[in-house]
Amino acid sequence: MIDEQLVRAAQRGDTVAMNDVLDALTPYVGRICGPIALNDGPDAAQEALIAIFRGLRGLENPAALFGWARAIAVREAVRVAQRGQRQEPAELSELPAADDPQLLVDVRDVLRRLSPEHRAVLVLRDLEGMGEEAAAAVLDVPAGTAKSRLHRARASFRKAWRS
Repeated sequence: MIDEQLVRAAQRGDTVAMNDVLDALTPYVGRICGPIALNDGPDAAQEALIAIFRGLRGLENPAALFGWARAIAVREAVRVAQRGQRQEPAELSELPAADDPQLLVDVRDVLRRLSPEHRAVLVLRDLEGMGEEAAAAVLDVPAGTAKSRLHRARASFRKAWRS
């Protein structure tokens, strides 16, 4: 946890405090961006930290720092992942069979086959443990949209994992 006084000092322009806040947030932001942006996770984390640096003065409640940073990290990870998609995701029917000796399906490979939006909702619900309403708020979508994305993402993940 980051001390509220440290956040307030960073908001006032204290460079050392800002560095301490960003250093403390870096692993957290990386854990969120990595599963969403995959190979572009480090770029997404860097973009998120830049956005946090630029917007920290506007944060009204220093106690909400991690929730605010999480929303920024998810937004940037989805944006970077969408920008980085140079090809369409593989169709799940094209996945090799589980007994194919040349392919070991791992979580990262399965995640790569999902859209950034589906990866984002999976990260928020299953890794971060957020409720549907909270995840929808972070993703800036209606709760029903987040719920249907989660359902499709989980179904696609299960199908790909079992293949």
